[in-house]
Amino acid sequence: MSYLLYSISFFALVLGTVLFFTRAHWIPHIQHIRRKLPGTDYIYSRLPESFAGDIEAGLSSSTFDLSGNVESGDSRAGLDDAAKAEVLAIMKKRRMNFDQARKVYMENRFKANGIGADGLPRDPKFVSFSLTTIFDYELNSPIIITITYNA
Repeated sequence: MSYLLYSISFFALVLGTVLFFTRAHWIPHIQHIRRKLPGTDYIYSRLPESFAGDIEAGLSSSTFDLSGNVESGDSRAGLDDAAKAEVLAIMKKRRMNFDQARKVYMENRFKANGIGADGLPRDPKFVSFSLTTIFDYELNSPIIITITYNA
């Protein structure tokens, strides 16, 4: 009987060790299952209601500074609640700082609205023109005008 207990204990220890060291590979595959289980995705956390609360929640950086709003006594409610919730979720889930999470959030918004990483619409009907002018200073007039059609 003790042989069986030691065997099961050893197997559980080996299995736990293997799962721990390979967690980076299998955890992303079970995230969609975890979301479907009741009560696992909903953990209530109150969103900040002012710019001071946004700063305390980590929603400020040197490139997105909210301290000027706080110092000037801005009475607005702070940042958009839906955007705050999504940025905080990205920061928590992907372990990113505020600037990285804000960039990911904006890229996702651009992608959802059909805008590419270069800022141009991904609509196949979109047409853009670029105009190139080379100016001849001796003649004091433009000498070449090139119109490029991008479709």
